[in-house]
Amino acid sequence: MILPIRVYGDSLLREKTIDVTANTDAIQQLIADMIDTMRSAEGVGLAAPQVGRTERIFVADVTPMYDDPGEVADDLPPQPMVFINPQIIWESEEECEFEEGCLSIPDIRELVVRPEKVRLQFVDREFNPQEIEVRDVVARVIQHEYDHLEGILFVDHISSFRRRLLRRRLRDIARGEVEADYPLHTATTA
Repeated sequence: MILPIRVYGDSLLREKTIDVTANTDAIQQLIADMIDTMRSAEGVGLAAPQVGRTERIFVADVTPMYDDPGEVADDLPPQPMVFINPQIIWESEEECEFEEGCLSIPDIRELVVRPEKVRLQFVDREFNPQEIEVRDVVARVIQHEYDHLEGILFVDHISSFRRRLLRRRLRDIARGEVEADYPLHTATTA
């Protein structure tokens, strides 16, 4: 099922998520719905708060970020990736800058600096403990979605000057004055 995506200004996007304690049919359905929603919106990642849920889960599929599927790194985990109760346990000192956008903040893209590599522990969709180290695009997507689980949005990483320049557009999004090619949950649809 395609779920409506909550937009900037929704208080749930600023809350920390809660660990998942059991592998239930409801959790598996949520994961399936999140994957369907992410793909329908042509996103590369989606976190539970973005669809109005408080579980500590995000999904990602970075293959659309590669022009040529043959370019995809050999060490790339199978797609889509499912992260339950993730914890970033290491970040590289090396950083890189990349333009980010977010399904919850339509039509705004900004340069964000993040660690180039991260290592995280999580439980996969079958509830098996995992630990992976990722870099480049995968690390970027994972950090972006992980932030959602902590109540952090990518615009929190940009300078206060850039945020001031975006203030009006962000206020319009928070008021529900936004359109997207996917279902949204805005202040006016709540």
